[in-house]
Order: sequence, then structure tokens, then C-alpha cells
Amino acid sequence: MVAPPRLDRVTVAQAAERYLAAVRVDAVRGVLSPTTARSYERDVDELVALLGAGRVLDDVTGDDVDDALVRYQMQPDGRYSDPARKGAPGRSTATVNRFRQSVTRFFTHAARQCWVQADPMQWAAPPAKVRERIRVERTALSETAAQALLATVTGSPGPGAPPPPAPGTPPTPTTPGTTGGTASTHGRRPRHDQRLALRDRLVVALLLVLGPRVSELARADVADFSREPEETRWRIVGKGGATRTVALSPPLARALEDYLTHLRPRLAARRDDDPDAQRALLLTWRGRRIDTQAIRALLARAVERMPAPYRRPATPHALRHTTATLLVADGWDVKVVAELLGHRSIATTGVYLDRIEGELAAAIRTHPLAAGLLERDEVDPPDESGEPPLPDRSTSARPRASLR
Repeated sequence: MVAPPRLDRVTVAQAAERYLAAVRVDAVRGVLSPTTARSYERDVDELVALLGAGRVLDDVTGDDVDDALVRYQMQPDGRYSDPARKGAPGRSTATVNRFRQSVTRFFTHAARQCWVQADPMQWAAPPAKVRERIRVERTALSETAAQALLATVTGSPGPGAPPPPAPGTPPTPTTPGTTGGTASTHGRRPRHDQRLALRDRLVVALLLVLGPRVSELARADVADFSREPEETRWRIVGKGGATRTVALSPPLARALEDYLTHLRPRLAARRDDDPDAQRALLLTWRGRRIDTQAIRALLARAVERMPAPYRRPATPHALRHTTATLLVADGWDVKVVAELLGHRSIATTGVYLDRIEGELAAAIRTHPLAAGLLERDEVDPPDESGEPPLPDRSTSARPRASLR
């Protein structure tokens, strides 16, 4: 008979250190994304502070976990420096539930490593339900606004663009390499990284057309792109190390070639001793691999240059919503869109779909019974008594089939 495994009585701090070491290994192996690994590390560090670093982990009970969750929820959310952005003090229910998931993963690992006799999460109170707010404004851009954003970074006139100057009008001073045309934006001095027009155009086009996660775009390497004369493909490394391959349209492939041929070699030469910079697809002005914050910043600058009627705050995640919504509105199957976005379930893709304007009216107009009702009224109008006549069994009175 095999003896049961012996319990290893470690402290909360020791268990957290060993667990986070395993998390870092999973991040290196590609099982976890770097963003997820940082999130686990931040949450476990907060758990150690709430439970007490020197406490034996096996002594933690379900009530202790509940107390830690309540205290976590009462603390101010450090992500919001402006109190007006949140409607209530402390952390939201969704944030607490995300923290709870990190704690659950930690104790599951602890039970597997025999640091606890039983997982205390099974005696903790169930998580609170998240009441979804009514979405007042669209997350996705409309098709016209998306075209205006693309026109902003490509330099072509888009919807809402001002008319060309009259003959004889002196040209507006420009900054070399900018896409917006003006030498300054809202009175600010031009930035050096606004000369990275080819890079910014590629970033916005990839976000709008293919809808990758911002972390997937920041992690992309040049070797991830298979560039052939007939087709260019991108092997995207997504969450949990899952990969998917998407093909680039010809205009998108040309934008990639322009950036790789004319701009990236100059940026990479500034840090020729950095192996990561030599691998990375997108580089900063100083030649380092671009990060997610820099991508958000360049997108914000592109939005500032959009025509005023279409300008509104947009994040990389909003462009991901835009990709999903526009493709479904164009008639593509949700399964195809889910594969493009890297979703394992089409239910997740459904969350990304904003309501398509006019879709209810279009559904009513194309209802299969609506056409028959209109044709019947045209063929057999009511008689003088106001009563509709009896159905005519002749061929001429039958609803005509529409050609599609």
C-alpha cells in the first residue's frame, strides 16, 4: 500500500515564491502570456500581504480567504487616478472576481504540491455575480469612422476630410514623414516618433483588418511572417501558446513590405547588439521592441488627427471589436470571425459584436412572410364591405418567389 504524500508546511510567502517561479516557467514556455503572468504575480503578491507572509499556508481557512477578498475589494483601485472614472470607492465586483481566479489557481497549485491538506477555496463564499451595465455607446467604430482612421494613417483623403486648397493657396507646413499633414497637433510641437509613418500605418491597418490582441502585435517577430510572392501569412502566437495563421490582403502585404524595406532596417541599426530588437517586427524610434503602451499611444495620436465628426476615443481592443462587427455585418460566419480573432468559443466572439445599425429593420424587410403579405394585398384588395375576399386558388394569386 502506497503511503500518502507528506504535507510540506510552508509559509504563505514561501508558497507564493515557489508558485510564481512556476508561473514564470509557463510564461517562458508560452503556456501563459507575459501579461497574464504579470497579472498572477501582482495578485499573489497582494494575497501574501492580505494573509500574512509568515503564516503557515495550511492554516488558511475559507473564512480567511473571504476576509482577504473583502479587504481587497475595499482598497482603492490604483488603476484610476481620476476618482470620477469610477462610480463607487474600492474595487469593482469584476476586478474582485478576477483576483479570486488568481487566488483559486494559486491554491489549486498548492494542493497539487501538498502544501495544504485541502483547498480552502471550496469553503469560501461563492463569487458575486457581475451585473452588466447597459452599453450606452458603441465599442466598435462604424465603417465610416474606420475608413477615416485608415485614411488618417495612409495620407489618403477619407470621409470628412477638408476639401483641397484653392489654386494659388500657399501649402501648409508639414513635418517630414508625418501622415497627418500638419506640423503640430493641437498646438503641440511635432514628435520625433511622428516620423514613423510607415510603422504607424502598418500597426493601425493590422489592428483594423485582422483584429489581433495588442499583446500579440507587440510580440510579433519578423520570422512570424511568411512572405511569398503570391501570399503573405502571419503566424500569430495567442493566449496560452495557441497559434493561428492568417493571410494578409495584398494592400496589407504591401504596407508590411514598405515598412520592412524602408524603415525597419534604419531602426534596427540603432540597437544592433540587442537580439530581441533584431527579432522584433515593430520597433520604437530608439530601435527597441515596441510595447503595448506605445501602440496605444500611437493609436491615440492617429485618432486625434481624424476628422472631428468621426473622432472619438478608440483603443486597440475597440479596433478588435470593429473587426468582428464589420465582418459579421458583411455576412461572414461567426465561426470564421472567431478563428480570425483566436477565440476558442463563438460565445466569446458574440461579446465582441456591437449591435449593427439597421439590422432589425433589415430583418423585418427580408422576413419570408412579409413579401407574401404585400403581394397578396396587391392582388386581392378588400371589397367594399371591408372584408378580404376568399383565397383564390389560381396560379396568379399565389405569392411569387423572389430571385436571390
